[in-house]
Amino acid sequence: MKGDCMTELGMSATHKFWFGLSRAAGGALLFSLPMLLTMEMWWLGFTMPAARMAVLLAVSLPTLMGLAYYSGFEKPQGFLGILVDALVAYCVGIGVASCVLAITAIIRSSDTRWSEGIGKVIIQTIPASFGAVLASSQLGTHDDPAEDKQADSSDHRDAHNDLGCYFRELFLMFAGAIFLAFNVAPTEEMLVTALKMTAWHGILMGLFSLVVMHAFVFVVKFRGQETVPHETRQLSVFLRFTIPGYAIALLVSMFCLWVFGRSESTAFDQTMMATVVLAMPASVGAASARLIL
Repeated sequence: MKGDCMTELGMSATHKFWFGLSRAAGGALLFSLPMLLTMEMWWLGFTMPAARMAVLLAVSLPTLMGLAYYSGFEKPQGFLGILVDALVAYCVGIGVASCVLAITAIIRSSDTRWSEGIGKVIIQTIPASFGAVLASSQLGTHDDPAEDKQADSSDHRDAHNDLGCYFRELFLMFAGAIFLAFNVAPTEEMLVTALKMTAWHGILMGLFSLVVMHAFVFVVKFRGQETVPHETRQLSVFLRFTIPGYAIALLVSMFCLWVFGRSESTAFDQTMMATVVLAMPASVGAASARLIL
């Protein structure tokens, strides 16, 4: 009888793992498909210097671990569990990216060098792995929605008073910013838009990004919107969350432009304008990450 129970528990755990893995693959495909079909991303696979690709991977792994901790498709225990969850998500990303690039003939065994093919897979794996690790919060089911909602509400309230929860919010804004900025930073449109803009356009875009960030989280009543404690003023919330969040979006945008080579041979003022342009989608990603996670 005991052996039968153990077998049943083992099968249940195995099925749960495969369901989680399938969900991760679905999340990877959903979140990365636009990038998998973007020409600039194919080029980056064989034009990006190895050192910059290594830096990108070095930044992405800790970010994946943080996302695995807050929103993994498994519930990891301890540092090792978080690391394994992040590595599984990365492996799922590799599998999804390889399959899509192969069936769309972006990678062909007849005329694609190994180094070029590996580069294309690695650069595409990053958004795919983000999608894999986010699959739980976006596509998963919840055993007790009321309990989850109550826990989320408690986390948001604590963020206004607890330093640890505050840094959690900052990390989530960083992860959301880098994910959305990653989707558009490689495109030529960022530089073209920056060249067309004047300083006044840049100022207006910065103000617009701040308004959108604050409205997303505190004003327009999206699902997951944070509740501001009655004793906390809106100005205080704006200064402690929205302003740092936009600063994170600017830093992430600057990093993405550098790592993708978009700031090379570009005047300083044009690079700054491109940073402001890219910070707009990055700030939306930062704000939406706080709602989703």
